[in-house]
Amino acid sequence: MRRFDPTPLYRATIGFDRMADMLDRVMSADIQAPSYPPYNIEKTDENAYRISIAVAGFSADDLSVEVKENALLVAGRSTEDESERSFLHRGIATRAFERRFHLADHVRVTGARHVDGMLHIDLARELPEALKPRQIAIETQQAADRTLVEGSAQPQAA
Repeated sequence: MRRFDPTPLYRATIGFDRMADMLDRVMSADIQAPSYPPYNIEKTDENAYRISIAVAGFSADDLSVEVKENALLVAGRSTEDESERSFLHRGIATRAFERRFHLADHVRVTGARHVDGMLHIDLARELPEALKPRQIAIETQQAADRTLVEGSAQPQAA
């Protein structure tokens, strides 16, 4: 069983529809996932990631990296005119491609580099202050009583 139906999740949860859609997308992507071009995803720091895509035969001008609505779209279109070239063996594919990566909330692209036939895209997760953990001071009953006594020690006469 490779197919998961998220319909029961929609009935039983509120506000998790995006998560169910993501689960459905991941499960269906297994079946039709393209394998060209190969890529790696590595964690370079606690809140930093790098996607490395093998783009042999493409120049930096042939590649485009675009972020749109929590999706990273990497596309390659070879502009080289190959009608004049005659290959005896062609092992380096330079066919057009389009790779889509879905980014989590608060993940942004910090840069892209094209080095030695590899396209490196750096990502960083930046949590807003409201989502970062914070320490809450715990009051005790004694401290509250002491504040009341100190604040109302002498009633004022009118």
